[in-house]
Amino acid sequence: MSPYARIASTVIAALALAACASSPTARFYTLSGPPAPSAPSGTTSIVVGPVGVPAVVDRPEIVVSVGENEVWLDEFNRWASPLGDAIAIATAENLSATLGTARATSLAQSTTIDAQYRVSVEVQRFESVPGSYALLDAVFTVRRTADGKLSTARTTAREPAADKSYDALAAAHSRAIARLARDIADATRTLAAQPAATTPAAR
Repeated sequence: MSPYARIASTVIAALALAACASSPTARFYTLSGPPAPSAPSGTTSIVVGPVGVPAVVDRPEIVVSVGENEVWLDEFNRWASPLGDAIAIATAENLSATLGTARATSLAQSTTIDAQYRVSVEVQRFESVPGSYALLDAVFTVRRTADGKLSTARTTAREPAADKSYDALAAAHSRAIARLARDIADATRTLAAQPAATTPAAR
């Protein structure tokens, strides 16, 4: 290789390294729930899922609301797993803590075929505004599998974001999901207090 070719090769390699160094690195976020109870006393078994989310936010990128009719897909800040799965897992974690049971799981994680209760969630709105708020608006249905009795309700939770970081935004969404889980837990307790139907529903 000639000296000029070596110099050219060195320059190209340096430029490539500089380009890599200056390219933003993608960051990945999850939705969190509280730690599982250390000594759960409850025996309630409950499975969360499916969870439906609007198509506009059903993607890896975090979708930021920048106006009443405008959104922005952030290529470098992403959810670590499909959003519906993440919501289901965080909801199950919150239910485990709220109901004091170790038998609250998401549908994807569940090994319990005959859970006492099954929860489906349809998210109507899932808005993210860094530095301002996270909004969750969802309709949920709790079904008692023994007789098919249902309880349906709606949760709307708007949580402030502590700062403009995506960490704060994910934390705000996690608090909104905790609110959803509390409403689901209340509906589950109400169903548990009601007598079972005399004729079990077909599964």
